Amino acid sequence: MSFLIRVLLSDTPGSLALLAEALGLVEANIQSVDVVERFPNGTVMDDLVISIPREVMADTIITAAEEVDGVEVDSIRPFSGTVDRRGQIKMLAAIANQRKNVKAAMEEMVDVIPRTMTSGWALVIDLNGPISRIAGSQAAPEDDGTVPDNITLTGARLLNPENDPWLPESWTLLDSSLAIAPIGKHGLALIIGRPGGPDFLASEVEHLGQVGDIIGAMLQ
Repeated sequence: MSFLIRVLLSDTPGSLALLAEALGLVEANIQSVDVVERFPNGTVMDDLVISIPREVMADTIITAAEEVDGVEVDSIRPFSGTVDRRGQIKMLAAIANQRKNVKAAMEEMVDVIPRTMTSGWALVIDLNGPISRIAGSQAAPEDDGTVPDNITLTGARLLNPENDPWLPESWTLLDSSLAIAPIGKHGLALIIGRPGGPDFLASEVEHLGQVGDIIGAMLQ
């Protein structure tokens, strides 16, 4: 079984090695490590994809990690595959080749974004006129016929039902963390969801906004 574990630890030499050693003692194998955000207080938030034997419980991973001085487990959830930040380069190349076909380009994007941003799903909506769905990843919520309105979008930001009453209920299931970003000035928006959390950090929202800016500049 594979899990994505988000941990806060000291941003000092050897901290990650100590964590890897502790996880190894409970037969957890680290498959990938991704730095999510560094903080001014000298700590860093990392995403680790780990695999464990079926007989090992997730609680065992948390206990082992937090036995390391200065390590705090922010979240843990089942995760298939690996974090593939480099996949964004291939995605951008594919979009460049499809830049005259917006729908095809958006389909290329939503297929890759979940793996590069550790989200569960991604979709693109068109804000021009009646709001409609342009593309959705394989795990994106089904279109339930809801037609959102009154969407204010000036830049990348988090979404939540309290501030965004237009959100379809299907997007918010399983206490999903949600973020949205405009795709250039084309009237399109990229939305990503992370069912079960953890919440998207400020650095992740900023990254999403940068992706939207780059892709928006590529589209014709």
